[in-house]
Amino acid sequence: MKRIVILALILALLLAILAGCSNSGPTTGTGTAPPPVSPEAPSVNRENDLPGKVLKVHFLDVGQADSILVQFPDGRNMLVDAGKNDDGPRVVSYLKRQGIEKIDYLVGTHPHEDHIGGMDKVIRTFEIGRVYMPRATTTTRSFKDVLLAVKNKGLKINTARAGVTILDQGNLRAYFVAPCSSDYEDLNDWSAVTRIEYGATAFLLTGDAGARSEAEMLASGANLRADVLKVGHHGSHRSTTTAFLKAVAPEYAVISVGKDNDYGHPHRETLVRLAEAGVKVYRTDRDGTIVFTSDGKNITVEKKGRR
Repeated sequence: MKRIVILALILALLLAILAGCSNSGPTTGTGTAPPPVSPEAPSVNRENDLPGKVLKVHFLDVGQADSILVQFPDGRNMLVDAGKNDDGPRVVSYLKRQGIEKIDYLVGTHPHEDHIGGMDKVIRTFEIGRVYMPRATTTTRSFKDVLLAVKNKGLKINTARAGVTILDQGNLRAYFVAPCSSDYEDLNDWSAVTRIEYGATAFLLTGDAGARSEAEMLASGANLRADVLKVGHHGSHRSTTTAFLKAVAPEYAVISVGKDNDYGHPHRETLVRLAEAGVKVYRTDRDGTIVFTSDGKNITVEKKGRR
């Protein structure tokens, strides 16, 4: 009975957020209505490159969780995930220290608490442009809190799926290469995977995407090559398959992981695959927050230390 009430509440919230938008897509494997879809409105400017500007990608130290701040060279900002519930204030504080006032693009890769737990705090604190999430739902309090924050801010949820462009401006692009399907048994495979291109450099942010999602990305023919790979699912052996790693061919990899976590992440198999591929690995449990800076040609790395 309690589960039915929770499901009904989530459905009501989704319908409220949906007001005025189309929502004819497929339902998810959870049996509840998916988040609504709003028309995509990427920024497009084919004429102007961004000479002298840099792209910064911050992999925040949020323990056994994910949160990534992307500062685009045109001054806009994107936040991909926001850690666990208790990480909300820490993420907000970090963003403020970077001088952030507006999150132009907010991405919740998938509705697990260690990815969206702090997102409601972020939504309440900052001006928010567009919100992207995959068409996956859960009955958790964390997911409901995000929906409430979106509704109370008068925002809509745009569907994150392969082929959706976030922005496209000259030599700067950000777009989703996954999820590629509309039904997954494992919620991790719903992860919104973002590829960012700036000049000759690229980043691939994979959330918790596992082997099935990786295989779909490979089959899709999407360009997966990236200088920096955010390793899927905290370095679990279920992600970063040999074929996927070969296609991405990164110089650097980042594993967002908690010190002495209960899952044994990162798993040895993943570390071996990365080592055999000659990838330089950074880990938030050892290096703390890690910041990559790209001028469109070269990438530099800064370790900010443990939180």
